[in-house]
Amino acid sequence: MKLANILKSIAIATALALFAGAASAQKVEVLHWWTSGGEAAALSVLKKDLEGKGVSWADMPVAGGGGEAAMTALRARVTAGNAPTAVQMLGFDIKDWAAQGVLGNLNTVANKEGWDAVIPKALQFFSKHEGNWIAAPVNVHSTNWVWINKKALDAAGGKAPATWDELLAMLDAMKANGIIPLGHGGQAWQEATIFDAVVLSLGHDFYKASMMDLNPEALKSGKMKEAFDRMAKLRSYVDDNFSGRDWNLASAMVIEGKAGMQMMGDWAKGEFLKAGQKPGMDFVCIRFPGTQGSVTFNSDQFVMFDIKEGGDAQLAMAASVMDPKFQSAFNVVKGSVPARTDVADTDFDDCGKKGMADLAEAGKNGSLFGSMAHGHAVPAAIKNAIYDVVTAHFNGEYDSATAVDELANAIDAAK
Repeated sequence: MKLANILKSIAIATALALFAGAASAQKVEVLHWWTSGGEAAALSVLKKDLEGKGVSWADMPVAGGGGEAAMTALRARVTAGNAPTAVQMLGFDIKDWAAQGVLGNLNTVANKEGWDAVIPKALQFFSKHEGNWIAAPVNVHSTNWVWINKKALDAAGGKAPATWDELLAMLDAMKANGIIPLGHGGQAWQEATIFDAVVLSLGHDFYKASMMDLNPEALKSGKMKEAFDRMAKLRSYVDDNFSGRDWNLASAMVIEGKAGMQMMGDWAKGEFLKAGQKPGMDFVCIRFPGTQGSVTFNSDQFVMFDIKEGGDAQLAMAASVMDPKFQSAFNVVKGSVPARTDVADTDFDDCGKKGMADLAEAGKNGSLFGSMAHGHAVPAAIKNAIYDVVTAHFNGEYDSATAVDELANAIDAAK
């Protein structure tokens, strides 16, 4: 009996060792572009969550706030027959890869955990292909935000602008106070982010008609010329050294009081939080003047490629991404809001609570729109055509009337 007990103990120990080995063998290689301080802090939440479940993380960061460099790296990997386990992806890029038949199927975990009931339909449009779940949305970012240094705001009158005229008055006051009014990085996607907000501020029906439906009358309208006129005016508040500046460096200008405000999506909040700043005390968050009640969004999603090995690790990662506790913990750090509608706002700061309330309001009122600048309104070819015109105009290559014509022509050519 003693020998039998010893053999039994050895068998149990061997089985446990084999199980532990199998768990530790689970690994995800993740391609992403979250490389700024605030983004890296948020990503560590997911890494730790997976490591706690026995899934190791192999990092493949590709710097570049808009994700273009990451998509270039991805194409090279897939062409070489060596796709990563999971990839951070946005909007129509997801749909393009899904159409190629190279993505994995997440129905097992999605159906078990009831994703259909808790993920907004606007996000499911990108998370599903032919009725199958092929991506797990980790967040919802909204892009029509303005981040204002609190001391600069107080010095410029103390009242956050609610209209275009009030915005210009504040920018003028900041300039008179000797700081750069508008912190900005001269990259096409950053200019397109501002353009999104400017177009939306002229009416959410106009945004939908021009940026989503690509209605020729809207694209060639007087309102579109007004949008470009407003972009030219905003350019006059940017410093001369903006060209090529990364978005997080523009955020740092506002954090340090070198610039008064930044017009950027809510990932910027992660930079403020990383710097130890608090909303209401050190910085103020508002919707771009004229857009309250409407939201342009993007959603970071993790797409799983169809690979020979590692399917269990992919499902484990998808389950972690969609866990309500994780969605709260991650988005509190990231600056975004949960992709699930059933996550409480308890742990979120004032800007986060506002973001969640605004998202719910926009969804209810039919004024929640995919962001053109971030690949959720139109396919990539059209988005890139808009980028080219917007950034050329911002850099003085076109006047506003010419930009209107160039925009309509560029979109026609890209269709």
